Amino acid sequence: MPAIRVCVAGVTGWTGRPIADAIEAAADLELVAGLSRESVADALDATEADVLVDYTHATVVKGNVLAALERGVNVVVGSSGLSAGDYVEIDALARAKNVGVIAAGNFSVTAALLLRFAEAAAQQFDRWEIVDYASAGKQDAPSGTARELAERLAAVRAPALSVPIAEVHGAREARGATIAGSQVHSLRLPSFVVSTEIVFARAGERLSLRHDAGETPAPYVAGTLVAIRAVPGRVGLTRGLDRLLF
Repeated sequence: MPAIRVCVAGVTGWTGRPIADAIEAAADLELVAGLSRESVADALDATEADVLVDYTHATVVKGNVLAALERGVNVVVGSSGLSAGDYVEIDALARAKNVGVIAAGNFSVTAALLLRFAEAAAQQFDRWEIVDYASAGKQDAPSGTARELAERLAAVRAPALSVPIAEVHGAREARGATIAGSQVHSLRLPSFVVSTEIVFARAGERLSLRHDAGETPAPYVAGTLVAIRAVPGRVGLTRGLDRLLF
């Protein structure tokens, strides 16, 4: 079987470089292009690729994904910043072009477990809130992991609120942003990489689930390679690494 040809956008980045190195080391994968700020469309026009891996920036990721899909190239999305509406558009174009997209707010296995465990907890609790921690310089909020978590739980149920946000006295912004029905609070401070915590509560008890990313991109590499190998032959959007693992 021929190697899967991969183009990595964001190859000079914190996560992109280790992923490109892992692709080069894998016998069944071939790194055919790597770019940082160059045009993804131009890169894909200049070489034959089966999969685009995007670890760029929230401001450019959607354009990169659409450019790849228009050219019939499968996509693995590791960048944050895409909304639920963006994913609807991406899914429709992927289906029209008969190619696949795998997207995850976080490609680490432990983050995938957080999603799976939180879904199970939401079936037992009717109240929760999400806290999203990231580095001081992260421009997008919430993180892709927190957004994906909120959107995943919306499929289980909408959390209850004793005081609806519209009835809050004072600064309503203090209650966080409402993302897919869940209240999400984004902290941006030095010393954090990306951490996501969800707190479930009911009378007399609480359950907290938290994922902390360390200062190395190693946890994301293995999950991204799983997605690269899984996306050829898929049609439409698959969200969440856990969809591939379980």
